[in-house]
Amino acid sequence: MQATCPQCSNRITIDDARAPDRPFGVKCPKCQTAVRFPGRAAAVPAPGASASPAPVASASSAAAAPAAPASPPAVPGGSSLAVGNEALAQLRREVGASEAGRGAATQVLVAVPDRAVAGALTLPLTRLGHTIELLDTPEEGGRLLEQGAYGIVITTRTAPVPGKTEMLYQRVTRLNPDARRRIFLILVGEDLKTGDGTQAFVLQADFVVNPRDAVGAEGALLNTMAERNRVYQAFLEARKRMEAAAGY
Repeated sequence: MQATCPQCSNRITIDDARAPDRPFGVKCPKCQTAVRFPGRAAAVPAPGASASPAPVASASSAAAAPAAPASPPAVPGGSSLAVGNEALAQLRREVGASEAGRGAATQVLVAVPDRAVAGALTLPLTRLGHTIELLDTPEEGGRLLEQGAYGIVITTRTAPVPGKTEMLYQRVTRLNPDARRRIFLILVGEDLKTGDGTQAFVLQADFVVNPRDAVGAEGALLNTMAERNRVYQAFLEARKRMEAAAGY
């Protein structure tokens, strides 16, 4: 049995076999202060005083409890099916209204080697009234890009500008901040995870998509476009007022 001196905090140990049953006191060998001990009878817990063990559920009761339902598997790539038909229709209306508020239809510049992937990604945009242009058709695509002719660009990190050694992706990322904000950049790549915001931020894109998810990416794409429009709403309205004042 042990006790601590209240005066000097010295720990005093007494052999249980030598301690009396009733409370007693001893002097601290260090400071001679009286230290009280409760006695051996109080120090030893009475039989049966130990805490009763927690009841263990029987196997039958455990089996009777219903298991929590498993969450449905997520649809890879944030596909339109994951969004739902009603939500997808709402996204189309929201993005369409925001895009229509800009006036003329947005031109979409496409530089994706796989025509099937390009077609799947441009289909939602044509539904919004946008016009599609392929990079290998207009020779002045790069120049028009810098002039602000395109509001949406769909490309990979390996699609070159006609007649140039640089990539279209490089051309977009080196635009000045004002010109870059005018473009919604959709980056396609086998190493990308569709709708991943971190990858999009690192690659300076607005939306990233894996080619395997192109067919079902409409929901994630429109959701990202709607979020971006909300973020840039003040900027777009201010730019629209400035252009109207300048007579553009």
